[in-house]
Amino acid sequence: MNFTKMHGCQNDFVFINCMNENLSQFDLNDLARRLCDRRLGVGADGLILVRPSDKADAFMQIFNADGSEDTMCGNGIRCTAKYVYDHNIIPAERSHTSIDTADGVKEIDLTINNGKVEIARVNMGIPRITSKLPEAINVNGLDLKFYGIDDGTDHAVYFIEDNPAINGINSWADSDFAKLGVYFETHERFPNRTSSDFIEIISRNEINMRVFERGCGETMACGTGATASVFAGVLSGKLDNNVLVHLRGGDLRIEVDGGKCCYLIGPAVEVFAGEF
Repeated sequence: MNFTKMHGCQNDFVFINCMNENLSQFDLNDLARRLCDRRLGVGADGLILVRPSDKADAFMQIFNADGSEDTMCGNGIRCTAKYVYDHNIIPAERSHTSIDTADGVKEIDLTINNGKVEIARVNMGIPRITSKLPEAINVNGLDLKFYGIDDGTDHAVYFIEDNPAINGINSWADSDFAKLGVYFETHERFPNRTSSDFIEIISRNEINMRVFERGCGETMACGTGATASVFAGVLSGKLDNNVLVHLRGGDLRIEVDGGKCCYLIGPAVEVFAGEF
């Protein structure tokens, strides 16, 4: 099969165009694990299948690196928007696309340079609140507070200023962060597992973020996590409506439009194509 490797702020994906490729012979959960394996496969945080849609320009089906299917991915959908434009699924004169997902249709504005998409602005809709604001939790002996936000995938947002027990987590060694991250992801409070976002506030318009994603472990960036974190910050009065989010793999910008919708803005990059 042919594939394309893409990333958004180093959150990377293997793309397969299912308008051309027939994957009916594959167990898709197993295929995701094989393709995403960084030693024996292509290597990625997730597998994205671009499928036909009767509601939008394409349907994005996403699998995590562990083979589990997910509903939405902020960096992934920006890459999907780039894919449908750069690979001529939509006409070249368009600067807008719509992508169907398990969380509904998302509308995306495209910034194009030299015939290729560089930046995508995604209307993420209004996230859903899934916890008390905030809610107390004990994780591996640590007494903490989090904000539960669902913007297509479940997130627990931890503001460092509210949680002295994890002060400095953004500079922890990767191995230490990975060990603790599993406790956050699989806590009994989250029967379907959750992604965990750790936020250091720089100002009302700027934050640092580190993320441990459900089904992937630590990733270099998470678009739904950035959206959920800024939305939680606006709800709590900690942040303004336009925030620059610094992640390990790059920067994203989140705009919260007066309680009507959230916008996720950031780059999308094609790395290489090949055959598996």
